[in-house]
Amino acid sequence: MLKGKCAVVTGSTSGIGLGIAEGFAAEGVNLVINGFGDAAEIEGIRAGLEKKFGVKVIYDGADMSKPEQIEAMMDNAAKVFGGVDILVNNAGIQHVCPVEEFPTAKWDAIIAINMSSAFHTTKKAVPYMKSKGWGRIINVASAHAMVASPFKSAYCASKHGVMGFTKTVALEVAEKGVTCNAICPGYVLTPLVEKQIPDTAKARGITEEQVKRDVLLAAQPTKQFVTTKQVAGTAVFLCSDAAASITGTNIMVEGGWTAH
Repeated sequence: MLKGKCAVVTGSTSGIGLGIAEGFAAEGVNLVINGFGDAAEIEGIRAGLEKKFGVKVIYDGADMSKPEQIEAMMDNAAKVFGGVDILVNNAGIQHVCPVEEFPTAKWDAIIAINMSSAFHTTKKAVPYMKSKGWGRIINVASAHAMVASPFKSAYCASKHGVMGFTKTVALEVAEKGVTCNAICPGYVLTPLVEKQIPDTAKARGITEEQVKRDVLLAAQPTKQFVTTKQVAGTAVFLCSDAAASITGTNIMVEGGWTAH
């Protein structure tokens, strides 16, 4: 049922976002991928998705902290594909630091990219979805949308905000054939997580291996990192007919973290 639809996936040149893009491409969904990185590597990803799955894929390098660039990306997606059927707000950054030392610029950037960008994309996508009587908005939040961890004040605040935004949008579009949900992954060994390990080690005064064992996976009863394929599979499910009555909620993919 998804073949030929268009999905915009932010932050999709690596990690969870790329996994989700691949998941949708496998279902025949045309894509707008977005994110930073080496231009040649990104072109390889774009062309590789087209070749492997036989879908059309365009890349947009919009900076998710810049509202005007986000709006232009959404307008271009609609121009190329005739609308936006699926929106995945996945772009995110992280900084690990005690609150009294937290750089103001880092706070502002995290709130802008992790939370405010979802508002700007959704604002542009909803009219297209309403006009078609069908749409799926998926916000990649985090287990940190439900619980907190030390030294992640901006990240936790942004993900809690995303959850509130998800519920509100779901109520607004509930009668229009559009759903809005959040996926809340636990720790996935992505570049974003790998980059925060040294900072966490420094903040806590422990080794990087101790961070993995005693900080990251300590919260997950399975003692295993969540995989990008598991998150992608959840995203694809939320776009299926079976999930048409699932809206305004969070799907936890976190190895039992929040069962504590």
